[in-house]
Amino acid sequence: MPIKRFVNLSPTPAIPANDLKAAYLEIGHGPTLLMLHGFFGDAACWLPLIQKLKSHFRCISLDLIGFGESSKPMIRYDVAISVAFVRQFVEKLGIESCYILGHSFGGWVASAYALKYPNLTQGLILTAPAGIRDDSFADRHLNLRPLLWKTPLVDWALHLATPFAKMKGKRAEIEKIWWIRKSIVSQPVARSFLISRLRAKEVVDTVEKEIHKLRLPTLVIGGDRDKTIPVWHCQTFAREIPNAKLAIISGADHNLPDGYFREIADLIGKFMASQMPATADSRY
Repeated sequence: MPIKRFVNLSPTPAIPANDLKAAYLEIGHGPTLLMLHGFFGDAACWLPLIQKLKSHFRCISLDLIGFGESSKPMIRYDVAISVAFVRQFVEKLGIESCYILGHSFGGWVASAYALKYPNLTQGLILTAPAGIRDDSFADRHLNLRPLLWKTPLVDWALHLATPFAKMKGKRAEIEKIWWIRKSIVSQPVARSFLISRLRAKEVVDTVEKEIHKLRLPTLVIGGDRDKTIPVWHCQTFAREIPNAKLAIISGADHNLPDGYFREIADLIGKFMASQMPATADSRY
């Protein structure tokens, strides 16, 4: 496992937090590809893909604010906070412009960043990107609501339920619930956003009304079995962003970075070859 690096960032009006730090991985050589993970993830989720891309890209995978080993200040989290954090990090590393790869929540942050800093973004690769208003989200994830509660009664109830679930052959299901619960408790951004997604009337910071302004090379990748970010979200991004390319991976679920890194590497190779035909090698 590569060792994460850290840089200290300064407090700003957007992020009024002391001792602000960003954790990241940096592997490879070539054009800079900034990689942003999704909910419950961190920089390491991209490692399988990085192994495929490191000969072609300077891969910089960032723990977003509130995730992984980056700072988790007690502030109100929103997409603008994440964008401000990414901008500070990019400036700290002296990156003039870069391609941005984002998955799920990271795709939302990537597109919002590109909208704010189009001249500093060379292109976008969005895998199952969030950021499209979907009022059916609450209906699909009502079972998550108790896992968001801060009370220890939730953990007590899960402890009681675990042996019964295992006796009934539900070991995988109860282990997944425990994993979600622990991830929510340890990641304040995830909890903050899930709470707001479960109250659809409060979802005001989506990007679908703005992405038509983007004039950047864009590749959108989705999975046809993704129940977290349905295919129509990806289709919306591809339709609204002028000249965006859309690729749907057959049989793929939401776990694109880990489960479908080979397919993503191939798609990125072809996409980059179409942008730089004289220099790019699509054999990833």
